[in-house]
This record gives sequence, C-alpha cells and structure tokens, in this order.
Amino acid sequence: MLLKKLDFNDYPLVFDRDSLSKFVDNVFELCKTSHIEVFRLHFTYIWVRKSSVSKWINEAIRLNIRELDIQVLLLELPLRLFTCKTLTKLRLVESCFETGVLNFPSPVILPSVKTLDISVRSKPCVNAFKLIHGCPILESLSLQVAWRNDEEEYNFNIPSLKRLELRTLKCISVINKVVLNVPNLEYFLVGGVLCSLFVMKDLSNLVEASVSFFDVRFNHLEAELLNGMSGAKSLSWSTSTVDVPLNSHLPKFPNLKHMELKGSCSRWLSMFHVLENSSELEHLCIDEPEESCWIEPQPIPTCMLSKLTTLKFKKCKGRKWDLQFLEYILGNSEVLKTLTIITSVSLTPKKEMWLCAQLLKFPRASRSCEIHFVGNWSHYTCN
Repeated sequence: MLLKKLDFNDYPLVFDRDSLSKFVDNVFELCKTSHIEVFRLHFTYIWVRKSSVSKWINEAIRLNIRELDIQVLLLELPLRLFTCKTLTKLRLVESCFETGVLNFPSPVILPSVKTLDISVRSKPCVNAFKLIHGCPILESLSLQVAWRNDEEEYNFNIPSLKRLELRTLKCISVINKVVLNVPNLEYFLVGGVLCSLFVMKDLSNLVEASVSFFDVRFNHLEAELLNGMSGAKSLSWSTSTVDVPLNSHLPKFPNLKHMELKGSCSRWLSMFHVLENSSELEHLCIDEPEESCWIEPQPIPTCMLSKLTTLKFKKCKGRKWDLQFLEYILGNSEVLKTLTIITSVSLTPKKEMWLCAQLLKFPRASRSCEIHFVGNWSHYTCN
C-alpha cells in the first residue's frame, strides 16, 4: 500500500519467466500508493515478453512515476511514456540483441525530465536526439553509442545542461562532428573510441572534464578536444593507445588546479609537456604510469616552482624510472606539502621497505614536504 520503490531484476538467475512475470503483475495490482518514486527493471538474462514490459511501464506511468530505469532483452516502449509529465529521470539501455527500440513515431514531450541516460546501438542522431530534444529542462545527459559507422553530426544545443557524458564503444575509421553549445555545462566526460571532431561553441562554465579513451583513431583529434576543455579547473586524462603528441599545439590550461593522468599520457615526456602548460596546477595524481625511460625535463615546469602542493603516485612499482621521477619531483617542487606513494599490489614487503628507504634519501626543495607511504604491508609518514 505504501511502497514507493520497485526494483526487479533476474539476479540470482531466475529461469521461470512466467512466474516472474506473474509476480510483477501482482505487485502492480496491489500497489495503491499515490505515486512511485522509482521503477527499475533489469532483466538481462531472462527473455520477458515485450507486451509484459510495456504493460508494467504503463502501470508505472499511471502511478505517477518519478524515475524509470529499464534494461531488458526485449523492449517495446509504450507511447504514453513519451508524454509523461511526472517523470524526472529516465534510463534506457538498448539491448545488444535488438535495434530500433527508440524508433517511435510520436513527438516526445517530457517537461519534467532533468536526468537522461540512454544507450543505443544504431542511428543515434535519428533516435536518441529525438528523445534528448524532447526534454526542455534537461540538466544531466549520458549518451552511449555502441556502434558508429557514419559521419553524422551530433548537435548538443542544450542551455540547461550541467552534466554530459558521451561514450562511443565502436566505430569504423570515419570522422564525425560533435558540436557543443552548452553554456551552463559544469562536468564533461568523453570516452571509449575517439573518432570525432569536437567543436566547442560554448563551454564557458566548465569546471571538471574527464577524458578516457581505449582507442584514438586520429591523433590530432585529441589535441582539438583538449583545446576545447582548456578552461576547466579539474582534468582527468587517460589514454591507452598513443602518447601525447609532443609536436602538437597542446593548449594552455590557465585555470587548472587538479589533474589526474593515467596510461600513455602519464609517460614522463608527455606528462611534463602537459605540466608546462598548467602554470596554476596545485594537485597532481599519477595513476600507474606506463614503462618509459626517464629523461629529465628542461626547464622545470612553472607549477612546480610556485603552485604544486600535493602529488599522489598510485600503483608505484619501485622501478628505476619511478625513483628517478620521484627524486626529480622532491628536488624541484619548492612548495610541495604532501607526496603520497601508493604501492602496486605486486610489491613484496622487502621491496616496500627498500622503496621507502630510498625515498628518505632524496633531498627536498620544500622544507614542509611530508611523504606518505601507503604500502600493502606498511604505512609511514615521513617529515
């Protein structure tokens, strides 16, 4: 009678589809509340009938649903969903077994939706953007495109948007265009495969940006993307396949205070290429840098002389070049207050003790610098 959150899933595995469907039917028959806050349906192992899923969504709409989260193998969306006035949050995952779920004929009018999370397989411009443009007060958008094989142009002209996550999982070697006119955007994440040219018309309020690619098809696109994010105060950057091109026109980051580097962009030369352009950087996190011979950078980045106060080094393996980097940081960072070393799980207790002893031998340019050593077997703080 008073239930306001309905969450159904098939884990642990349920093999009796009819019994499961009957149970959900009974719940809706007994539900007499004035509204449902959340209806979540995750049937990712069992083939529930399309007609049953559509009926349950209609029942949720009748009960003035606020948040709807649907991930099923077979899906047919009822038309009433796309004119629901009470819905504030919608998540739809298009199954890998079926395409065209978002091919609906009627116009979309969702006046209360502020959060939209959609994953589609095909024709995202035709399908997903029809849904996106039907949400006039949208503040948070996550769009995942499972497969791209065309040169569509994605236009995000959404004045109300504050948070955007855009991922492409697979695409052939084509360049499409992503146009961003989002003057109130504060957080922007882009990931997966980079095969798009980003045109930043307005990102004037961007605070935090996150870039995470496992494949970059065209090297120049990454520099173009970073150029559009150059006004951010916080940047997380992970690239698996290529170094930062040292001869590229990497932008200046005049407002950047926090940075996290992982993968190829954490190789030493690439890293210092970024640091040279981040004069206001205060907090740096390096996560498991790839193997690379140490080459001492010249000149010393400006941020190390006047701004960099905290450095966190994750998954340190105690390699020769790791120590050379840490010795350089300690010897040249004049205002560093905290250096945190978090060791790799592969280090033995003996290797951890040796690594800690080596760190204590390095001279420190900053008299107030503390070294926090966080190992699997030991934890130390050294003044």
